[in-house]
Amino acid sequence: MKTGIIGLPQVGKTSLFKILTKSKLEAGGYSNPKEAHIGIPKVPDARLDKLAALYNPKKLMHTSVEYADVAAIGQEALKETAFAANLRTVDALAHVLRAFDDPSIPHVGEIDPLRDIKNVEFDLMVNDLGQIEKRLERLEKDLKKQRTAELEKENDLLKRAKAHLEAEKPLREMEMNADDKKRVKGFMFLSEKPILYVLNINESTTLGKDLEEAVAKYKLTDVANRPNAGATAICGKVEAELAEMSDEEAAEFLGSYGLTESGLTRLIRKSYELLGLMSFFTVGEDECRAWTVPQNSKAVDAAGAIHTDLSKHFIRAETIHWDTLLEAGSEANARAKGTLRLEGKDYIVKDGDVMHIRHSG
Repeated sequence: MKTGIIGLPQVGKTSLFKILTKSKLEAGGYSNPKEAHIGIPKVPDARLDKLAALYNPKKLMHTSVEYADVAAIGQEALKETAFAANLRTVDALAHVLRAFDDPSIPHVGEIDPLRDIKNVEFDLMVNDLGQIEKRLERLEKDLKKQRTAELEKENDLLKRAKAHLEAEKPLREMEMNADDKKRVKGFMFLSEKPILYVLNINESTTLGKDLEEAVAKYKLTDVANRPNAGATAICGKVEAELAEMSDEEAAEFLGSYGLTESGLTRLIRKSYELLGLMSFFTVGEDECRAWTVPQNSKAVDAAGAIHTDLSKHFIRAETIHWDTLLEAGSEANARAKGTLRLEGKDYIVKDGDVMHIRHSG
């Protein structure tokens, strides 16, 4: 999973990237918009940590996600081929929105996240529209030379996409069947990418409550409920402090705000939901590990995520939900209770399943 972090100037997106990835970047920022900072942090997962405490494995392997932080977005930056290319390769966008007051950090106009969403969305759509218009010009010439069913289908789809964008609606909201999605995949349209709006709010004594209410307070409920979109809130200032603490200190610090998890953990979880991903686990004395698969994956596909040979030679999957295993205290106890089940290749894997793949390889 690769997520591009975008936003207008002075919203805290590069600070968020540094906290997420524990990267040490120069204070000067970007010398030109062609640059992108890449970081690959581990995905925090308390479920895996609890399973590891039960098994005490030699290796503990969390899944990881990739973040790309680009320079401040805008029409001029998007005209740079390299800048747009950095965003085309990501699976989703995290749009950081300023919702904090700080006189020491300049900001043009009033704090208005909804206005900022509209401005950035407009820039993404204009970029896609330019790409579509160029391709349609080419298709028109090609169709005069030779009319094929494939070219006609692409032409019709792009004309529909053009009309959608001209109505000021991003492509992520356009209805497309599986064939349509295959046809547009190569274009890597920016407004088609799933988007998570990330409000960066003020620190306060009621931070837990403020984070919960932020999406509604800043009138983002409607945009967050649109197709392939979501929203969450963080407090960059608090997250920066948490990043410097040990796990014990961080837990105590979060507790003082009435929080049970960091904003970053919530952000990553929301990203997973947005992309339709989930985690399952493999456990043992040698290794406890999390694996990422699409929601509604079958057991045979989950086996393939571990190794292609496990998919080819799949027989059965020994399966138990992580909390049921912890409650039993061991696999032997779970087996005796009948809560450790044998499932076939068509079993739909649940988020948080622990699986042992039986195979003939």
